[in-house]
Amino acid sequence: QLQLVESGGGLVQPGGSLRLSCAASGLSLDYYAIGWIRQAPGKGREEVSCISSRGSTLNYADSVKGRFTISRDNAKNTVYLQMNSLKPEDTAVYYCAADWPLDGSICPGNIDEYDYWGQGTQVTVSS
Repeated sequence: QLQLVESGGGLVQPGGSLRLSCAASGLSLDYYAIGWIRQAPGKGREEVSCISSRGSTLNYADSVKGRFTISRDNAKNTVYLQMNSLKPEDTAVYYCAADWPLDGSICPGNIDEYDYWGQGTQVTVSS
């Protein structure tokens, strides 16, 4: 069983940066595509980024392109989300999730394909 634990959230001023971490235990992340999904109060879930198991595919939502960077360190069994130039509309609970793909170069087609989820970490962007 794969367990995922997010960390790195917090309160930051607009324009600031945070780095979220998604640490896995129980199984190796090597063969999983990992996504970061956020949910703001009163809104639906939004996948902001995904990295394929091979690391060859990186997807970003239009709302975060150029500001967020996803990366993975399989030796540490951890995936990161570097968030720069944060905006108040980035305020949300951020979850990491894992999917066992058919192909190591792809990300899930939709959020419902993710098999394992962490508990989430709160990111608040406010002055």
